[in-house]
Amino acid sequence: MPPAPVTGDELAARAADTVAVVVTQNRVELLERSLAVLAAQRPPLGHVVVVDNGADERVRALVEALPVPATWLPSRRNLGGAGGFAYGMLHALALGSAFVWLADDDGRPGSDTTLATLLRHVGEGRLAMASPAVVHEDLQQLAFPTRRSLRRVTTVGELAAEGAAGVLEGFAALFNGALFTAECIEAVGVPDLRLFLRGDEIEMHRRLQRSGLRFGTVTDATYVHPSGAAEFHGPLGVVLPPDGAKRFYTFRNRGYLTNQPGKRLKRPLEYAVYTAFLLGAQRSPEQWAQWRRLMREGRKERFERYDARSE
Repeated sequence: MPPAPVTGDELAARAADTVAVVVTQNRVELLERSLAVLAAQRPPLGHVVVVDNGADERVRALVEALPVPATWLPSRRNLGGAGGFAYGMLHALALGSAFVWLADDDGRPGSDTTLATLLRHVGEGRLAMASPAVVHEDLQQLAFPTRRSLRRVTTVGELAAEGAAGVLEGFAALFNGALFTAECIEAVGVPDLRLFLRGDEIEMHRRLQRSGLRFGTVTDATYVHPSGAAEFHGPLGVVLPPDGAKRFYTFRNRGYLTNQPGKRLKRPLEYAVYTAFLLGAQRSPEQWAQWRRLMREGRKERFERYDARSE
């Protein structure tokens, strides 16, 4: 039997029991826009936690000016996205929240009812984690193209066509707008600080898959984020960020991920695809050597931080 519909009063109570966690570093203007949309959700959420990896007093001022209860968590050490979300999620649980809603400083909910739409699908026999469709400015194109089987998917409509009753189960683009129940976080944990950035969302998705909990994408809820399509190359979508730090963490963390239970069968394909692209299409033995070295570091769980001087 499907769960009963959520009434308006129940929805308001759920929203009041939701803590939004935002991670930021030195992007005050983007953060201000993100916080404005979070604070305008209907019904209003209960609390906003901003983890500030820049420990910036301007961020503190933004947080204190919000029209909803809010907490500024400055960090004198940059925890990255992974550590920042871990810190914020644990703080949200410590506040007693029933639902934890993750956001980023360069993204925002697609409407003032995004949270309400997600809340209708989580808890009490529903999903343990619900993610919106992550789109860029036109709200129909996915911010991060994905593959479903052998098919490239780029629009919300294509995702919706694969789902049922407005939900595509087993698929989620973390962390942008992902809504977790507290029990889900207790079961799968928080992001791994060691990953710092890039790949932490894939690792959490892996844990969700192995947990046996129900999760998925609610295709009539959206979260707006800058397009990441430029980083995807070739017909198989090789991920190749343009700058040193993002590329370093992408390669190193993929080495770790492909050595984990649930991902090991993808390792031979990963090696074949990257070798063919970097040596064949790019004709760059230097990039291939860097990729191979960092993949090896990840497999060995050597999690040193990026140092531009080593480039």
